[in-house]
Amino acid sequence: MSEFDPGRAGAPDPDVQSFLSLYNSLDTPAMHELPPAEARSLFETFGAVSVDIELSSVTDRRIEGPAGELPVRVYDPHETADGSRPFVVFFHGGGFVTGSVDTHDAACRKLAAETDCPVASVDYRLAPEHPFPAGLRDCYAAVEWSASNADTFGADPDRLVVAGDSAGGTLAAATALLARDRDGPDIAHQMLVYPVTGDVTDTAAYEENAEGYFLTAELSDWYHELYLSDGIQEGNVYAWPRLCRDLSGLPPATVLTAGFDPVRDDGAAYAEALAADGVPVTYRNFEGLIHGFFTMVADPVALDGTQPAYDLIAEELAGLSP
Repeated sequence: MSEFDPGRAGAPDPDVQSFLSLYNSLDTPAMHELPPAEARSLFETFGAVSVDIELSSVTDRRIEGPAGELPVRVYDPHETADGSRPFVVFFHGGGFVTGSVDTHDAACRKLAAETDCPVASVDYRLAPEHPFPAGLRDCYAAVEWSASNADTFGADPDRLVVAGDSAGGTLAAATALLARDRDGPDIAHQMLVYPVTGDVTDTAAYEENAEGYFLTAELSDWYHELYLSDGIQEGNVYAWPRLCRDLSGLPPATVLTAGFDPVRDDGAAYAEALAADGVPVTYRNFEGLIHGFFTMVADPVALDGTQPAYDLIAEELAGLSP
């Protein structure tokens, strides 16, 4: 069996099962049955958790974006630093339609604390009001800003990292691809947590995890339909990086997937495609976890199984060459 052939455990981890029992018992409509604005409000409610992690500073900024001011929240674990730390540019998940810096606040605080690196979380524009490529353009602008400003946070602009979960993982992969093709900012690493990089509907994971595990196939399809402005974008490699025929020259990647996730096999396929084109890849599948685990770090939703993922990310970033 290849290292890129993921699977799932016999059952989800016990704390995942407890979460699923609670989530599936909620008397709320499915997000894909709601108008996008109402779905965003529901997603914000789910993501409204706080975590007791002490950082030196958390600051909200507005930088220049392609369509005006672009909100960015910067998490810095240290007041002073020697300038050798990586600088992490983080793109939140939410299917390109929902999610914000607020829904991923706890995860970004933990990411900054665990990696000892400043993290810039980007509040990019969302579909369907702003379909592809609006969000990607925002993410690329944030990477350009980060490359020019990393040193002001005591970080090394030559150790720039793009990271994200779910749709944010897709955007991180696409931003790395765009930077390569535009001869843009040098990106030292890409951190992709259960990304969607191509067609997920023809995979085993999409069938076996279609419902009952938080992200459903129906919700995944709904996000997909709202993200693209028209059908011709289905073939755009910056929408779905796995379609790119040549991935060589991209930065080293860490790709994480979850066993009980309908998009699991897509992340594995992208990791394999990167490796086949000579890109150094660390791939890890967390067999007992579900889509969304990366943000489940604070009560009332805190999964024990998330810690190994953060440990791995911290190890990968600590290994980046200055």
